[in-house]
Amino acid sequence: MVRKGVRFAPQGPVDERESGRAPGFENIPAIVAAAASLRAVRAEAAQEAARLRELTDRIRTRVPELVPDVEVVGDAERRLPGTVTFSCLYVDGEALLHELDREGFSVSSGSSCTSSTLTPSHVLKAMGVLSEGNVRVSLPPGTEAADVDRFLRVLPGVVAGVREKLGAPVPSAAAEGTSWSWTRWANCARSR
Repeated sequence: MVRKGVRFAPQGPVDERESGRAPGFENIPAIVAAAASLRAVRAEAAQEAARLRELTDRIRTRVPELVPDVEVVGDAERRLPGTVTFSCLYVDGEALLHELDREGFSVSSGSSCTSSTLTPSHVLKAMGVLSEGNVRVSLPPGTEAADVDRFLRVLPGVVAGVREKLGAPVPSAAAEGTSWSWTRWANCARSR
């Protein structure tokens, strides 16, 4: 509505409707182009999600094989395609993040809800998993398989180095029957 006597300048293209006060007809070619673009982006996103899921599956499978005393967190199927979380026994999460950062990997500790704080993740506690010594790897679109392979090559040495600095038990000794098992240590850590 425009009151009589008010100067009116249309903001876009006009036609003969409403004395030039109504915009022109819908831009059908632009609408069709936008729909086609959306279809293409969604198809590309689905392909990228499948590719990232394969890479995170590789991490989920290989990390427990390469690093002793590690628990992969979360459901293997019902999860985001480019995210994997694991907890390392006898490791401080922040120390592990710093060492991985030195190697060129940007990872997070805890849940994304608490990534900006040093408090243990309430989300991980609610899931019943160890909330300290936790690493969350998020693979952005375009991550190469070579990057994942390098991460898997570097991780065992980084975890071993952090454990050594903290004076943690040697994993082989823990496996030979010491009284500290994953479950007992995790239960102690949870009760803190």
